[in-house]
Amino acid sequence: MFQETFQQYITMIEKYLAQMPWGKDKLSESMSYSLVGGGKRIRPVLALASAKAVGGDPEKILPAAIALELIHTYSLIHDDLPAMDNDDYRRGRLSNHKVFGEANAILAGDGLLTYAFEFLADPVLCQPERQLRVIREVAVAAGKNGMVGGQVLDIAGEGKNLSLAELEEIHKAKTGALLTVSARLGGILAGGTEEQIEALTNYAQSLGLAFQIKDDILDVTGDSETLGKPAGSDQRQEKATYVSILGLEEAKCQLHAQIQRAQSALKLLANGAGFLGDLAVYIEQRQH
Repeated sequence: MFQETFQQYITMIEKYLAQMPWGKDKLSESMSYSLVGGGKRIRPVLALASAKAVGGDPEKILPAAIALELIHTYSLIHDDLPAMDNDDYRRGRLSNHKVFGEANAILAGDGLLTYAFEFLADPVLCQPERQLRVIREVAVAAGKNGMVGGQVLDIAGEGKNLSLAELEEIHKAKTGALLTVSARLGGILAGGTEEQIEALTNYAQSLGLAFQIKDDILDVTGDSETLGKPAGSDQRQEKATYVSILGLEEAKCQLHAQIQRAQSALKLLANGAGFLGDLAVYIEQRQH
């Protein structure tokens, strides 16, 4: 049942992405290259499933869910740049800057970020009060107090012996902020109660940490072909990870603990919460 529902969400997302209008200019080509180049689509899936969990219609919030994927894709383009993680491959293909050059890659990321807010500001999306709330929350999650700020902390921490608390601070912002706002977006736009939105928040915060712990584990245990990007890159860049701080086995224990916390947060969500619980298990078991 989980795989069937998951595939339904993926089909909705991919169909929408395939129908997006693009020009024939180089910027459009660069933006679409990274956006339609595969990926797990966890953020839009999380938004759609969260809308369903509070009794809403996922189809009605699809443009907003797509906006989250645009923001995530922009962050990946910039992460791969030589000045950041300096990765040549992403999702099994050459990174954007290796195909289109650094300047175009930077501008493609900028274009995707701003394009996302066109989707979020669509006047037919929902009631204006909910829409304004979501626009602000997404801006905060993507900005200096969220994903961008976390990336800054991540770069500053390279080559340093960070504590577990410091590492969690980085990833609550770098990875967790956008995942958390994805769940909140679905709940808010679908008209969820504040109690339901709070439950989704607690769920997604634990899911975000679990996602990063799993990434750290896969960087050690996975292979480049399966991951679609170079394995072992964290060690080469001297980044602190859950594995480097805790060891592989304890990192796996911490991963499972976060999955259990995520599932426990769903008790207030009777409608559709089963899928969200299974999504947490999927995050724990994924191999790429």
